[in-house]
Amino acid sequence: MHNDRTITEARLKRVLDERIRPAVYPESVPLDVTVWHAPGEPVPVAEGLAAGRTPIRVGEMWGPAWGTSWFTVTGTVPDAWAGRTVEALLDLGFDEKMPGFQCEGLVYRPDGSPVKGLNPCNQWVRIGERVRGGEPVCLHVEASSNPVILDYHPFLPTELGDRQTADDAPRYRLARMDLAVFDRTVWELVQDLEVLDGLMAELSADAPRRWEILRAVERALDAVDLQDVGGTAGRAREELAGVLAAPAHASAHRISAVGHAHIDSAWLWPLRETVRKVARTTSNMTALLEDEPDFVYAMSQAQQFAWIKEHRPEVYARVKKAVAEGRFVPVGGMWVESDTNMPGSEALARQFVHGKRFFLEEFGIETEEVWLPDTFGYSAALPQLVKLAGAKWFLTQKISWSRTNTFPHHTFWWEGLDGSRVFTHFPPIDTYNAQLSGQEVAHAVRNFREKGGATRSLAPTGWGDGGGGTTREMLARARRLADLEGSARVVFEKPSAFFEKARAEYEHAPVWVGELYLELHRATLTSQARTKQGNRRSEHLLHEGELWAATAAVRAGFRYPYEQLDRLWKTVLLHQFHDILPGTSIAWVHRETAATYAAVAAELEGIVGEALAALAGDGPGTVVFNAAPHGRGGVPALGAAPEAPAADRATTMEAREGGGFVLDNGLLTVAVDGRGLVVSVYDRQTGREAVAPGAAANLLQLHPDFPNMWDAWDVDHFYRNTVTDLTDVESLEPAGADAVRVVRAFGSSRVGQRIVLAAGAQRLDVETEVDWHETEKFLKLAFPLDVHTDRVAAETQFGHLHRPTHTNTSWDAAKFEACAHRFVHLQEPGWGVALVNDSTYGYDVTRSVRPGDTGTTTTVRLSLLRAPRFPDPRTDQGVHRFRHALVPGATVGDAVREGHRINLPERRVAGGAEVAPLVALDGDAVVVSAVKLADDGSGDVVVRMYEALGGRARTRLTAGFALRRAAVCDLLERPVGEAAVEDGGVPLDMRPFEIVTLRLARG
Repeated sequence: MHNDRTITEARLKRVLDERIRPAVYPESVPLDVTVWHAPGEPVPVAEGLAAGRTPIRVGEMWGPAWGTSWFTVTGTVPDAWAGRTVEALLDLGFDEKMPGFQCEGLVYRPDGSPVKGLNPCNQWVRIGERVRGGEPVCLHVEASSNPVILDYHPFLPTELGDRQTADDAPRYRLARMDLAVFDRTVWELVQDLEVLDGLMAELSADAPRRWEILRAVERALDAVDLQDVGGTAGRAREELAGVLAAPAHASAHRISAVGHAHIDSAWLWPLRETVRKVARTTSNMTALLEDEPDFVYAMSQAQQFAWIKEHRPEVYARVKKAVAEGRFVPVGGMWVESDTNMPGSEALARQFVHGKRFFLEEFGIETEEVWLPDTFGYSAALPQLVKLAGAKWFLTQKISWSRTNTFPHHTFWWEGLDGSRVFTHFPPIDTYNAQLSGQEVAHAVRNFREKGGATRSLAPTGWGDGGGGTTREMLARARRLADLEGSARVVFEKPSAFFEKARAEYEHAPVWVGELYLELHRATLTSQARTKQGNRRSEHLLHEGELWAATAAVRAGFRYPYEQLDRLWKTVLLHQFHDILPGTSIAWVHRETAATYAAVAAELEGIVGEALAALAGDGPGTVVFNAAPHGRGGVPALGAAPEAPAADRATTMEAREGGGFVLDNGLLTVAVDGRGLVVSVYDRQTGREAVAPGAAANLLQLHPDFPNMWDAWDVDHFYRNTVTDLTDVESLEPAGADAVRVVRAFGSSRVGQRIVLAAGAQRLDVETEVDWHETEKFLKLAFPLDVHTDRVAAETQFGHLHRPTHTNTSWDAAKFEACAHRFVHLQEPGWGVALVNDSTYGYDVTRSVRPGDTGTTTTVRLSLLRAPRFPDPRTDQGVHRFRHALVPGATVGDAVREGHRINLPERRVAGGAEVAPLVALDGDAVVVSAVKLADDGSGDVVVRMYEALGGRARTRLTAGFALRRAAVCDLLERPVGEAAVEDGGVPLDMRPFEIVTLRLARG
């Protein structure tokens, strides 16, 4: 019997490939083709349609990298085809194995209205279902010759990732431009056989159902006359009707298929190309919705809707109509599918604010699900933000990519930092590009981990990454799998319908507490340092822009720049997309990103400067503005005052025996040895030494960095096996009265550092400038500390989370590179150390016991630079500047304060006014993340704050203006409850890490 099965399966494959599939289009005639190659960047549709054309033949090459060619195909439907279905087959030179990663096209009618997109798995355009014969055919195709960047084995460095470095050689060969008869019966036979073949392959060899299908397939193949497939396809389908009609078991798993096309807002293509990818895909999906009444399509990322609204209004009109009909479903509620590790607190909140608001204003839809299938790990702050944004569900698939530990759940409650929980689903089909093949469906059933407690899962169905979406073949599979013995039941429905049913059936879902750490793609916390620095700087400038503009609006009648701030926020949010901020896009993307961040900074500096000038007023003095929390406990200082006199005690410097220097400011004594390394940081107030005995801090370390795969994405644990300590000194000398400067050379690179002990500062500042010209190397900055602790606190959005310093379990060991925002904090009872930064995210921590069991050394290393060659062959080459500070004796509150300080330096403005804070908080545990005017233009002041220390907090917000009313709001500034106003202030009791947004109406 085994031999029978093998023979039949081999027979089926050959007959399908060589006879039945080709018979789907039994007759064809060539179309006439002309082309215009647009010089430079894409042109408007009207210009592309009107441009002159020259003839081109099938087989000719076209399309340099990143070019646009406008093809026109013309012909006439043969009279002999009257009554039959006719389609145009337009193959631009596709490789069907790589949808989304190569040339694509959008088809237009002569009047410029879009028809549908063309991609490797969707090459047909319907001309007519029952043609008369003699109809003229004229179609225009806007074709993009996007080069193939991604070749999985191996990842090869390429200059094709930027139009400035790509060659101009044509990359594609025009393959087919025909009119053809479409034989629906043969096409349906193909779908029957493919579904049964896929199901049969997943059934056990001794399952009776497998053999029933096998015998039916044999009969069907016997019934097909290979010389007349079209004439006998109906007879073959009759032989399969019985096995296709057998119903699924009552206990069969249920799969909710959702039409989907994960479109990276930038990745192996620039932002401008994504605009066209979205237009192609949505044209396809709206056309498919018209043809398929049971189809439901979901699309996330408000930015992508906004793009087609701006650039392809004719496509957007179709989208709006389909959304109104309820079958084109906006999901996600975020501006883009952002990274969630690195965006700052307010930025992650604003992803929801701008995304949700767009869907409300454009479609009147309150999106309830957060849709992030492909992001590289998920912050523990998200559950609270999801709830505060008015959403209920969370979906991702990416955790299935983890390489060390298998995540234990598919449907569960996810609990965040503050205790908020969100109902969460990981599709067990393990792909966001599902095709509903027999293998995928069977895998979903086997893989589902909540068997017995739940019966259903979701399957995002359609070609993604580069777009394309769902195909008619996928819908045909779903129809056959709706109720088929041996398979899960498959039905297309909205994500909300799935979540409602899943929640209703799952009374006691398991709970996962804390971050969803992806055990892969850890290097995304470091790759493309300029992009990460631009993001960090933009976030803090936006904070300042809103704060000072709001203060100036209330105090001095300053015109609050609503529209400008809205636009700038959306620009920054776009660049937090999960292949931009993580540094995993082509060179073109990061080149444009750097220019964008520079423009954003210039605009925001202008807003800040104008607001501060309005506040400072006239006068001969200097006003110091401070947007950062200050004081030992982190009390927000949201106003300004005349400049204070310098600290009484200056820093002293002495030469150190054997080379090096000793710096002392009365609070800390710092020893720098002849190698320019910090060998002592002595806290004089507590008598504690921060640096571990015999060790040296501020140590630059260089590792080889050649991961097994995913160059810009991954750093593998074995990188630590080889390390070079950078201790050679080119020069070491005083740099003013309070600093030492050291210069080193290594490889093809140079680094200069200023080690600064400022007067009156309980911290050691380190300013590093690296002229980086290494390849496949990883640069770390190490601080071995004399602290015994089994965990560190790393700042995340609206709080911090603890990670282990040990590797007791495989889960602990897998976190060998993790994310911290502005600080990492370590402590023993009564004494701690903070390490703060102005622009880095990746860090690692290790512990060791010193010889003779004389104590524990806990080493924290901050990740500075990498040098992967794919997809950008010159990643991070050039000059970079970083600032860090070591803060001995620090509490978590000190870490919060110093982290803000290094990112929000004081501003000094000429003037004589004393500017009272617009709002002030009592206590040291609550930190303000935003002060702004309400987005609706009402003039209300909106303040968002959070408990930062991880404990209960009682505080009082005092308004620096007449306060008429206060309301607690959601993230979108919609009131959800009244707040008590007492004597011009608002008393608050806050939970650990709780976020509170207040809307303050002025009297």
